[in-house]
Amino acid sequence: MSEQLQMAPELAVSQWLNLDTRLSLESLRGRVVVLHAFQMLCPACVSHGIPQAINIHNHFAQSDVVVLGLHTVFEHHSAMGPASLKAFVHEYRIPYPVGIDLAVAGSSIPLTMQSYKLRGTPSLVVIDRSGYVRMNHFGHLDDMVVGALLGQLMSETV
Repeated sequence: MSEQLQMAPELAVSQWLNLDTRLSLESLRGRVVVLHAFQMLCPACVSHGIPQAINIHNHFAQSDVVVLGLHTVFEHHSAMGPASLKAFVHEYRIPYPVGIDLAVAGSSIPLTMQSYKLRGTPSLVVIDRSGYVRMNHFGHLDDMVVGALLGQLMSETV
């Protein structure tokens, strides 16, 4: 690891869907975390990002990889509230936990989106077992690239 790694900031989430308790990155140490940032009204999220995240979840469910969704709304705020998101998660059969990024008073950019310096949606953030960000990618990302990185991170020890 020759590059300077950044410790993953804790997620600022106002509510979790598909989960009965609060979740923290700290509680997931020792596992590889795939964070998929999306918006319901984002065409690339619906066509590529969400299916990719579901595939990662399904293929790595029995491993040390955990997938989390982050609904991070930076536009069309009034159309994408919690009730709409609950219906969306149900209709798209999203099986993994989905957090609602915490809104910031006076800003259209929510807190987790700011702390991870996300440029938009879909974005994929991969965090290693020690809690360091190993990938922060905006836009379409080939499945083979993601799979190769996950394989590498699963073979690393803490």
